[in-house]
Amino acid sequence: MDIGVLTVPLGDQPLEDALSYLDGIGVDAVEIGCGGYPGSDHLDRGELLDDEAAQAELHDLLEDHGMRVSALATHNNPLHPDDDRAETADTELREAITLADQLDVNTVTCFSGLPAGGPNDEVPNWVTAPWPQEHADAHDYQWDVATEYWSDLAAHAAHHGVDVAIEMHPNMLVYEPHGMLELRDATNEYVGANFDPSHLYWQGIDVPAAIRLLGEHGAIHHFHAKDTKVYDDRAREKGVLDTTPYTHEPDRSWLFRSIGYGHGEGHWKDVVSTLRMVGYDGALSIEHEDSLTSAREGLEKAVDVLDRAVFETQPGDAYWAE
Repeated sequence: MDIGVLTVPLGDQPLEDALSYLDGIGVDAVEIGCGGYPGSDHLDRGELLDDEAAQAELHDLLEDHGMRVSALATHNNPLHPDDDRAETADTELREAITLADQLDVNTVTCFSGLPAGGPNDEVPNWVTAPWPQEHADAHDYQWDVATEYWSDLAAHAAHHGVDVAIEMHPNMLVYEPHGMLELRDATNEYVGANFDPSHLYWQGIDVPAAIRLLGEHGAIHHFHAKDTKVYDDRAREKGVLDTTPYTHEPDRSWLFRSIGYGHGEGHWKDVVSTLRMVGYDGALSIEHEDSLTSAREGLEKAVDVLDRAVFETQPGDAYWAE
């Protein structure tokens, strides 16, 4: 298990400079955006796709800094009811999978997407309750749309031998572990989770328990190291379904925080240990979205906590159990 970083917050500098900085603070892996919301500041998907020379340059750059790519990231909505937007997101995702195969990268991170509530609707619809009945009907419709799309996408991923790691994210169809397993059961084993605990904390989900649940099914393909702090005084007043802007920090029920600022170091050691229990040995990819500090300080503090939490060796023989 190694410490990684999603490089989006460093997008204002060349990839070489970002890698040099990350190498200097003890990072071993990078998750690089190549489309969708993460953008493509550090990797132009179109330039690298099918270009062996450009791909070799990227490999050389990574090797110079002792880095590996844990995943290519392209978070968008391939289930959007607007055909043009859906097609763009689908192209990004399929090309990212193809490029990952060409780069010998095992994983692409993404969202499940979210359809409209019916065939004639124009905007996505996040359904959070089964009543009145039209909401339950809308949810069934959405799963029909998603199953058809993701079955085909999963076949594309299988063809290239690349795992598709879906971030369980509210305002997407798959936003919690049971939905993740439902989509996986409807498709294939290449579909799994980019396990980001930050979105689960404020939903009241027990993160180590969720790791065990998904881990039992071999369904954790990647991991985002990102924390959340729930502010109980605000949550008691208005709950956690909070539409207050992220930049109005004092008024929100919860905020994304740097590792250790939502949950203590002991919790993160438990998270790392539970990941090891279920056989996850990939990157802990730090995603910085803490509005109370700068990207560099947030990344450095996260690395500091995780460096004390991760195991650097493989388990030895349990001699005491013999």
